[in-house]
Amino acid sequence: MRTTLSLDSDVAAQVEHIRRDKNISLKMVINEALRQGLRQMLSKPAKRNPFRTKTVSLGQCNVGSIADVADVLDLDNDGDQLT
Repeated sequence: MRTTLSLDSDVAAQVEHIRRDKNISLKMVINEALRQGLRQMLSKPAKRNPFRTKTVSLGQCNVGSIADVADVLDLDNDGDQLT
């Protein structure tokens, strides 16, 4: 089959790099790239285990209440240690 392809400049540069590196024709590079890409596109994605976040205890809050952020920040500005 004969067709015309319009390649983006980054793709064309990579194709040219492979062509020179392997000393093969443009046709061979394009056909192999398409074969690999199509094979990957047609294959089912690998099954992944769901990501789980482990919980940890942070202990007791070192300030009475964190409902008012300004009060907590004021404690830190006074030089008091929060931890």
